[in-house]
Amino acid sequence: MELADDLVSHPYDVYRRLRATAPVHRITGPDGTAAWLVTRYEDVRAALADPRLSLDKRHASAGAYKGFSLPPALDANLLNMDPPDHTRIRRLVGRAFTPRRVQQLRGPVRRTADELLDSLGPHGSTDLVASYAAPLPVTVICDLLGVPAGHRPDFRIWTDALVAPDPARPEAAKEAVVAMLGFFTGLLAAKRAQPADDLLSDLIAVRDEGDRLSEDELMSLAFLILFAGYENTVQLIGNAVLALLQHPDQLAALREDPARIPAAVEELVRFEGPALLGIRRFPVEDVTIAGVTIPAGETVWVSPAAANRDPERFPDPDRLDLSRDATGHLALGYGIHYCLGAPLARAEVEIALAALLERFPELALAEGDPTWRRSMRARGLTALPVTY
Repeated sequence: MELADDLVSHPYDVYRRLRATAPVHRITGPDGTAAWLVTRYEDVRAALADPRLSLDKRHASAGAYKGFSLPPALDANLLNMDPPDHTRIRRLVGRAFTPRRVQQLRGPVRRTADELLDSLGPHGSTDLVASYAAPLPVTVICDLLGVPAGHRPDFRIWTDALVAPDPARPEAAKEAVVAMLGFFTGLLAAKRAQPADDLLSDLIAVRDEGDRLSEDELMSLAFLILFAGYENTVQLIGNAVLALLQHPDQLAALREDPARIPAAVEELVRFEGPALLGIRRFPVEDVTIAGVTIPAGETVWVSPAAANRDPERFPDPDRLDLSRDATGHLALGYGIHYCLGAPLARAEVEIALAALLERFPELALAEGDPTWRRSMRARGLTALPVTY
């Protein structure tokens, strides 16, 4: 199947057809190279945990799709690593995202959410992505890492350039990479000169004193935490709000019992999570999935979004049902590459929804359709016009 507009504009319709007729299918990637797309829940879950499917691009055959083209200083990150390097680096940074640490962050996250809503005033209209869903996670992740408030660049422009490239501006992605590299080089130099009580200073100490991180690993880790910590959470919040506003019965039930928000977040993430496709993988040997043999070195894409709409795992999957037990969804991954920041992302979405619904009881969609980013990899809104 050639990459069609439907895979971008109507991904769930395409996934539904593929699950039923060709659950492991040969597609054309965004750069014109071929890849294998896996769509059924059991197959996706198994693939995510299969050590034969490597994230290391050194296992890719010539001509395989390899993902973003990043310089070495940004490319030595967890999304390109297998054990033992993956295990070593994940252990070093994992303490920043433990449940206990996240619990300590809930108060600051709620204060940030309230401040953003205060700035909107008691009534009016706004693009909720620009005014709330985007600045909340930027503030949270920058505070965690120690990025000074006056030096927080426009992550949205950079991430959009990488995740959803503009065909009219092919140079934008390269410009974003250059800008990010310059930013992180300066930021790490500043932290070395003046350490503080933040995650980046801790990681620099590990690099400079314990020599357990290479310089490229340190830079790449800073990049990944900022990029993923911002990008995915913006989409989680925006997608969740839109789903609720499009399902007024579910929204009303949640307003009646706000204690249900944590469980509701799991269903919202299952229903409209940000990951249409997981990180590309490369078989280290020939691998058979659902009866299809994929040669070593070719590109494999698994679709958490397709898996989360699989009726064999979630009955009536295209219906948003906040009373559903959505545990086991794959929106945040599975196995050793399960999202490192999942506890923080969940907390941010819970707090963002609680603060928003409490503050604006008459929140509603404005006229016109919400606009989705044109990407086959990431499901997210570019704008969400609302009235309140």
